[in-house]
Amino acid sequence: MGTTQTSTSDLIDAALGHLDRLYVFPEVAVATSAAIRELERTGFFAGLDEAELCARLTAELQSRTNDKHLRVRPRRTSENTGRSREDATAALIARFRDDNWGIAKVERLDGNIGLIDLRMIADASLAGPAIAAAMELVSRTDALVFDLRACLGGSPNGVQSWISHLVPDDETQLSSVEERESASARQYWTLADVAGPRYLDGEVFVLTSGTTFSGAEHFSYDLQAIGRATIIGGTTGGGAHPTRYIPISDTIEITVPFARAVNPHTGTNWEGVGVVPDIAVDPAGALQAAVDEARRRIGERSAAVV
Repeated sequence: MGTTQTSTSDLIDAALGHLDRLYVFPEVAVATSAAIRELERTGFFAGLDEAELCARLTAELQSRTNDKHLRVRPRRTSENTGRSREDATAALIARFRDDNWGIAKVERLDGNIGLIDLRMIADASLAGPAIAAAMELVSRTDALVFDLRACLGGSPNGVQSWISHLVPDDETQLSSVEERESASARQYWTLADVAGPRYLDGEVFVLTSGTTFSGAEHFSYDLQAIGRATIIGGTTGGGAHPTRYIPISDTIEITVPFARAVNPHTGTNWEGVGVVPDIAVDPAGALQAAVDEARRRIGERSAAVV
């Protein structure tokens, strides 16, 4: 089946309609829509092909909202063309499973320091056994490093599960997610029951970079806010808003942030500013910096016991 060509005007109208209806900050949506409609009237978007239109619209949306989750882009439909929603979901889960639920590496480094390299934070209902296995492998180390430098995001309940393995009980509130369409907020607390062993005695470090984004930032920010981890590396990308993906034509979609995360300890989040590391270093050298800091702290702790 072929696709139907949609006019530039219709695409902009559809994109701004979803922005006005869903965007987490209604007053920002109204102002942004008005500014873009004025640009349209001047011919700013005329004569562009689809890729150029997506890029220009995205640039204008993000420059006015400072929201990196707000994008207009080509639809990612090639893998799922002709599939039912159920089949597409099953294929996505299979891909996550083949990627080991985002766990790229679990390793014990010299000095009895554990390393977990995460490229995605998968939904805990699917990744629970893998999370438990990873935590078992590092459970007897003296310090633990999570490498999130190449992690682009993931699920809030995945973040909740990983962090719950690092605290003793279910009495720590991590965050709330406030939706524009709902008067209430969904709260995320640490869990009473976790699948793997809790890691309570060792120091925890998280490596970050400008690539670290969304759910990976959520992981870093919450651990930093509760004082459970030291963040080492670069400032993260700055995307704190859960997002919906909405088609505006056969070939283009808009991603609209419809909610925001709020940390109860800071009263805010990392949107637009990123997670600022406790120890700022070139991300390429962050692992060595973390290992050096871990060894220093392990040595100090050992000396204090003698």
